[in-house]
Amino acid sequence: MSTAESTPRRWTARELIDLVLDEGSYESWDVPVDISGHDEGYQAELRAAADKAGTDESVLTGRGTVRGRPVAFVVNEFRFLAGSIGVAAATRIASAVRRATAEGLPVLASTSSGGTRMQEGTRAFVKMVEISRALMEHRGAGLPYLVHLRHPTTGGVYASWGSLGHVTVAEPGALVGFLGPKVYEALNGRPFPPGVQVAENLAAHGVIDAVVPVEHLPALVDHALGVLVDPAGEAGLERRTPVEAGTLLDHPVWEDIEATRAAGRVGVRDLIRYGAASTLRLKGTDEGERDDTVLIALTRLDGRPCVLVGQDRSRQTPATPMGPGALREARRAMELAEELRLPLVTVIDTPGAELSQSAEEGAMAGEIARCIAGLVTMTVPTVSVILGQGCGGGALALLPARTVLATSRGWLSPLPPEGASVIVHGDPSHAAEMAAHQKVGALDLLADGNVHGVVPEREDDTPETLARAVVAEIAARLADPRFS
Repeated sequence: MSTAESTPRRWTARELIDLVLDEGSYESWDVPVDISGHDEGYQAELRAAADKAGTDESVLTGRGTVRGRPVAFVVNEFRFLAGSIGVAAATRIASAVRRATAEGLPVLASTSSGGTRMQEGTRAFVKMVEISRALMEHRGAGLPYLVHLRHPTTGGVYASWGSLGHVTVAEPGALVGFLGPKVYEALNGRPFPPGVQVAENLAAHGVIDAVVPVEHLPALVDHALGVLVDPAGEAGLERRTPVEAGTLLDHPVWEDIEATRAAGRVGVRDLIRYGAASTLRLKGTDEGERDDTVLIALTRLDGRPCVLVGQDRSRQTPATPMGPGALREARRAMELAEELRLPLVTVIDTPGAELSQSAEEGAMAGEIARCIAGLVTMTVPTVSVILGQGCGGGALALLPARTVLATSRGWLSPLPPEGASVIVHGDPSHAAEMAAHQKVGALDLLADGNVHGVVPEREDDTPETLARAVVAEIAARLADPRFS
């Protein structure tokens, strides 16, 4: 299906404002635009554009509320000279962002633009820098910036304020790209390859987080702000009494290893399904890479807002191992948590990182090192959980949080026990013996001080009951005043 065939209704700026903002909450921050400094021909173009669009420029700015939460907004109007950004529009955007920063408001931007306004040339072009500067000051203040890309978003708008969001989504079928396809064809004498500059393709490649119908935008903003700005809520899950240090394992640790490898074992998705609320999944590095073996989300775990990054064991197979891109996604989560001043929760559950030529060339070792370095230098509260398998450098990458937890069957090993057996004994048949010798189990980790708490597992546990117990323990640790 072509972009033109799949493009949904094109919303005007005012229609979008009416859709997203609570009724009666709209407050414009815009002052009248003075066009007297332009030549007569361009003045006539601007007046005609204003008559067509019903707006005085290609952007509207202001504030309102979304389901009761205050938010500043910047919305493109495509009918005004294809949503292009001239000096006046750029100044309006930068001023709105700076006012939002001063007032401590999150910013929601919705783009629909062909880019920089050609009638104003370089003067308008360089103003993209000023918009970006204002946005980075806003982000530096720990305030959220949410971006919604509408059809079409191209050129300097996409290459500046359209690509700086903490969360970025696009409407279905939207044309989103750096170079407009008509310009590319005119310059190169051939059309741009189809299906590339389309929202769905960008989401598949980890450039944006999701494709979201415009009608669902209020709910998305509600979920995001529910995590990013709302205070912590009351805990509602039952916390189990943690295992005491020095408790001895009453069965071979190999039984635990086999249990964590079994189908139906609790996973990171169960933590979200049974213990989280207001979850907003983020996908990819936002730099053109995506690896589904790691899951990233803004969420509330038993009422505690956080950024969650977890290894998804259900997506890790011999055909789809956890590659270096997954750890780059994890680093994105760390950077988001640090910038947004939210706690970070990491979930360890991996049979090991990818071992291949592509992993080596993709800097697997370096990504493990950078994850460790990033995690140990974070200033926000951090909790890691060894949920099941904790194998090799891929596990170590998400381990060194301020507080480390484990389930009682969880384990941590520098190699799969079979691999350790090969190194020591020349064959994998001594794996169980090696696991016991290396003290890989959660109780040994607790005794050695390598984990700070162990959630007991019960014989009758289901993924739901264990997930709820794990989330309750995470939330309790995040609520501990010693985190502050």
